[in-house]
Amino acid sequence: MQGQAHLPKDQPTKGPQKCGPCFLTEGFPMIYAILAAALVAVDQIVKYLVMTRIPLGEHVPFIPHILDLTYVTNTGAAFSIFSEHTWALALVSLVMSVLLAAALWFNLFRHPLGKLTLTLLLAGAVGNLIDRAFRGFVVDMFNVLFMHFAVFNVADICVVVGGIAAGLYYMFLMDKLEPREEAPHDQADAEG
Repeated sequence: MQGQAHLPKDQPTKGPQKCGPCFLTEGFPMIYAILAAALVAVDQIVKYLVMTRIPLGEHVPFIPHILDLTYVTNTGAAFSIFSEHTWALALVSLVMSVLLAAALWFNLFRHPLGKLTLTLLLAGAVGNLIDRAFRGFVVDMFNVLFMHFAVFNVADICVVVGGIAAGLYYMFLMDKLEPREEAPHDQADAEG
């Protein structure tokens, strides 16, 4: 009997009882909001430090031969596409942020792993939305040295990792980890 406290058989229960880690699966608990806010804060702090310590277009070594910190701005999306449409991208980021928050609130995924993927996506969308809305551009800084790749930021990492993880979760884990709810008519058909 998952989700109920273990009580002696002769003692009645009063409503649903909380189990240990079940707080992670109920509604939109604070832990996901706190995690999203923390990731957005890290994104914005890193962007602030880059903007105040590295001149625009310059770079400093971060991980030798692997990664530099390079201060660049991007008015577009990934790989600078739609660079003349910053406000349209800000609107898309806003809509996606609202949809992702709603997906968390209304339990699109019920398992904590699924909720974590949505939290990463939400943090990334909000991090870049803040830049577009208040700066008119996104600050990027991570420059991969061993291959030609776009310069990216913490919010981009959240979006990519969260997006890939959400896709993999949906395709391979959701059926195994999500509780199934049977419709009332299905139960009647099974009994009859």
